[in-house]
Amino acid sequence: MKSFVAILFLALFVSCSSNEEDFSSENELEILAYIAKHKLNATKTSSGLYYVITDPGSGSKPTENATVTVNYIGKFTDDKIFEQRKNVTFNLQGVIPGWKEGLTYFNEDAQGLLLIPSHLGYGANGTNGIPGGSVLVFNIHLLKIN
Repeated sequence: MKSFVAILFLALFVSCSSNEEDFSSENELEILAYIAKHKLNATKTSSGLYYVITDPGSGSKPTENATVTVNYIGKFTDDKIFEQRKNVTFNLQGVIPGWKEGLTYFNEDAQGLLLIPSHLGYGANGTNGIPGGSVLVFNIHLLKIN
């Protein structure tokens, strides 16, 4: 009886401590639908990030520790824009995982798209008007590696 109670307690503890909802399946279908709708030739990485290079640019690629300057438009898969910025400079250590990984595929002066599932974006909780579980689409122009 003691072992049954211990197993029951452990099962309840594990299920209660894992409150991060998994949107992987839904995000994957949403990204694939976006790719089909926009007739994109996207590459999927092992993390689940998709990227498209529309203009390869030239020069080197940034590392995950680089400081970069970019122009970007952030939107949802319904093409509704949630943010747009020009000539913004930041270190890749301070951004969402999808950007940190994704920009390492861009040469300096390259342009393209990042399609970021929620686990590489803002997760199940969301932030500042971005709902939890959201797929994020970023049109990016990597202006320079600083």
